[in-house]
Amino acid sequence: MSRLTRRHLLGGALAGALVGCSSERPRTGFLGTMERWNRGFQRWMQSDGRELPRFPDEALTPAGQFPVYHASPFPPPPPAGWALAIGGRVARPRTFSLEDLRRLPRTDLRIEHHCVEGWSAVADWHGVRLTEIAAMVGADPRAEFVEFRSFDAGYWSCWDRESAMHRHSILAYGMNGKDLPITHGAPVRIYSALKLGYKNVKYLTQVNFLDANSGGYWENTGYEFFASV
Repeated sequence: MSRLTRRHLLGGALAGALVGCSSERPRTGFLGTMERWNRGFQRWMQSDGRELPRFPDEALTPAGQFPVYHASPFPPPPPAGWALAIGGRVARPRTFSLEDLRRLPRTDLRIEHHCVEGWSAVADWHGVRLTEIAAMVGADPRAEFVEFRSFDAGYWSCWDRESAMHRHSILAYGMNGKDLPITHGAPVRIYSALKLGYKNVKYLTQVNFLDANSGGYWENTGYEFFASV
């Protein structure tokens, strides 16, 4: 899969063209043109027909060597009565228990995780495609963004709809053939081969289909929104 990112492609062009930008009209002129081009390029990069790299068993990162991150001081335990709430621009808002999710068609993916800090690791993940959930709740196709919120010190991230609805994006409740461990986001996390690690929100509580980008824990400090791998 291509390692080109939004920052790599646009950095040089933006540096030379900012004199033509208007901060008062960000969706017109040069900025508007580049935003539309970037969205189109990302759609091409994340075309649903592209295949994942095939990693052999020996490429799997050994148990205990897959780095662990969380916003809380310690891995947060699930709140009592945990359920995943699906809302926003949907016709039938509802919550899903872990057992509800396990009863849905299962998808297994072997993914190379890439961290913005430069390391990578390979693991097997299983869960349910977000497209299955979207169909069940009647997600409005005009909602261009999908927000993922967690019980990990309020951590959240917002994705473009194309990435969230990709066949390689799942609500993961298992890792390496076992239940998802608390250190890696139990009961459920979003996981995708398309995104850098900070976009793959752990400890999920809510998935919301939105009309506008709601930012994110790191994105609001300047981290890249698309964060494509």
